[in-house]
Amino acid sequence: MLNQVTVALRMTLATLVLTGLLYPLGVTGLARVFLPWRANGSLLESAGRVVGSELIGQAFKRPAYFQPRPSAAGTDGYDAAASSGSNLGPTSKTLRDRIAAEVVRLRTENPQASGPVPIDLVTASGSGLDPHLGLEGVRWQIPRVAAARGVPPQEIEALLARRIEGRTFGLLGEPRVNVLLLNLDLDRRFGRPGG
Repeated sequence: MLNQVTVALRMTLATLVLTGLLYPLGVTGLARVFLPWRANGSLLESAGRVVGSELIGQAFKRPAYFQPRPSAAGTDGYDAAASSGSNLGPTSKTLRDRIAAEVVRLRTENPQASGPVPIDLVTASGSGLDPHLGLEGVRWQIPRVAAARGVPPQEIEALLARRIEGRTFGLLGEPRVNVLLLNLDLDRRFGRPGG
């Protein structure tokens, strides 16, 4: 019996060292050598301070900025420590009520927008932290952003055109835009809005 316990303890220790220490350190080391920017969180700076990560969505409430998809991560959304979807299905009254409220809010905040509210402006992603928004959702907001910044919509469209990311590997997903990167472009081109 003592022999079996000793073998089990040695195996536990060996597994712990291999999978809990050596493997994570090795992968982290390789990532820092080959992908240093990604390994450190893809952090973005503006005016000398970190404003977010290219990989994690965040809320933008001011009218001069594009708004991302809603987030179900955490109590107030966009909580990277609580990444998750809402787990609400299409028959959920809670989900329908939340979407209806979002549509009313978006219509109120975007009176110049034409057409129906794009679906990705009212539905959260699986992680609740998707930094991307489909082209339809971004273009729908251009009139509001242009008016808030006092610039022609065509200038906003030109910034958008440079920020469009194509399908992954040329075939997966849809063209999309990283909302944080686009909003940083707006500030660089037109300055930070006051107020």
